[in-house]
Amino acid sequence: MAPVPPGVRLLVSFNRDQWYRALTFSLTFLLYTSFHLSRKPISIVKSELHKNCSSVSEQATNPSGSQLPALQSLHADVDCSWKPFDKSNYKQLLGAMDYSFLCAYAVGMYLSGIIGERLPIRLYLTVGMLTSGLFTCLFGLGYIYNIHNLGFYIFVQVANGLVQTTGWPSVVTCIGNWFGKGRRGLIMGLWNSHTSVGNILGSLIAGYWVSSNWGLSFIVPGLIIAAMGVVCFLFLIEHPNDLKSMYAQNTSPGKRVKSWNGVNGHTEVYLQYKHNKLQSYDTELLLPQDSTRVPVQSVMVVKNESEPSAISFMGALRIPGVIEFSLCLLFAKLVSYTFLFWLPLYITKAAHLDAKKAGDLSTLFDVGGIVGGILAGVISDKLGKRATTCAVMLLLAAPTLYGFSMISEFGLGPTIVMLLVCGGLVNGPYALITTAVSADLGTHKSLKGNARALSTVTAIIDGTGSVGAALGPLLAGVLSAGGWSRVFYMLMTADFFALLLLLRLVTKELTSTKPRPVSAAELKEH
Repeated sequence: MAPVPPGVRLLVSFNRDQWYRALTFSLTFLLYTSFHLSRKPISIVKSELHKNCSSVSEQATNPSGSQLPALQSLHADVDCSWKPFDKSNYKQLLGAMDYSFLCAYAVGMYLSGIIGERLPIRLYLTVGMLTSGLFTCLFGLGYIYNIHNLGFYIFVQVANGLVQTTGWPSVVTCIGNWFGKGRRGLIMGLWNSHTSVGNILGSLIAGYWVSSNWGLSFIVPGLIIAAMGVVCFLFLIEHPNDLKSMYAQNTSPGKRVKSWNGVNGHTEVYLQYKHNKLQSYDTELLLPQDSTRVPVQSVMVVKNESEPSAISFMGALRIPGVIEFSLCLLFAKLVSYTFLFWLPLYITKAAHLDAKKAGDLSTLFDVGGIVGGILAGVISDKLGKRATTCAVMLLLAAPTLYGFSMISEFGLGPTIVMLLVCGGLVNGPYALITTAVSADLGTHKSLKGNARALSTVTAIIDGTGSVGAALGPLLAGVLSAGGWSRVFYMLMTADFFALLLLLRLVTKELTSTKPRPVSAAELKEH
């Protein structure tokens, strides 16, 4: 008999529970990657909506060196930009487009978590992704159909901002349902790299068409997120308990299974003892070890308590730490999203690169963000101190931002290094708060096991952060008119306030004598 190939041996070494966790991890990663992929094109296309027309004017000079008639030169100067962004107030108009998207996103996020806890997450997320794909494509159709109405682009941005709020509370709830608190920082640090991966892919896809047909820079990402919405509908499993009915139906007649109607009409199915030891429902269902089971005793478990109700908005605010981390994220996200929406344009102006090269270079900020998010998760797991980890990274980020504003004018090499460092220090706290911290607070001991609070807590934290995300790009558009140095001073001030808001929690963590609450049992929590 031939030996079993090592690859097959590796595959069968994983149990069913691990495969489902891997599916949920990978699928939610790809789903939110497509969300960020569809948000990135606007930052790449900005430099194309308003070009530096000097090169066009130079082409308007005839070979003998004399200028063409003034009317022709003026015509070229106007046509090199896309109306209505061809005027001197283009930065304010571009900032208004960012603000319209992010403001709608911030307002919608507070409602999204509350709605998401009362609807099937799979359907809620699918509808959001399909409609987001539609509005992203609509923006690109403005190029194809030669639309120059600012109101059209503002409307599309507002609508897209609202429907994109379906994404974050949904995927965080799913990942929180499948993974316990053990190593949550590491797992979610790896998982949250979807933000940077989406930004990188969005930059590369949008940059490919930005100079030739910027409409496709939006249409292609729009089609991708819509396609991922279909994948979500077909494969997303919200909670391990959702597998109950499927495996109950597939149980062989030889197994003794008790089934009856539980509270509120829900059918509850319970399996039997194995080796005289009671198996938990999820373990028995997801981790079958033997092909047969010998029923030792029939067991009936009656649920007396009703299903926990969704938490209220004010109830979520009363969870210790929610307010501090929410306000901290407001300033941290202000910094991160200012880079997200304005970094390519800044590189274009500071390094004198074209739109495609600036977009490609800006992806290094997101590469640094991947590393920063993972490091923040690992360190906070080791220390058991989320707030302290965030505070240290914020403390280091402020001087790094100042250094980037100075060094970015000294050539490509120093710029690359500072982009990587800034990306790690800026996105590290942002990633940790929106993932591991949100999941920790959404399953806080004060909730007494009510897992339905996770979506609302996540929405409150990210919704508050999105207010900063809306303000940052808007302020950058206003301040950049007086010089980019003002923008960097604004970013450093926001970083300082984020650090200040965490001081109470940092003091509490440092003075606490409670041991780090990470155990092997927690790795099996759902």
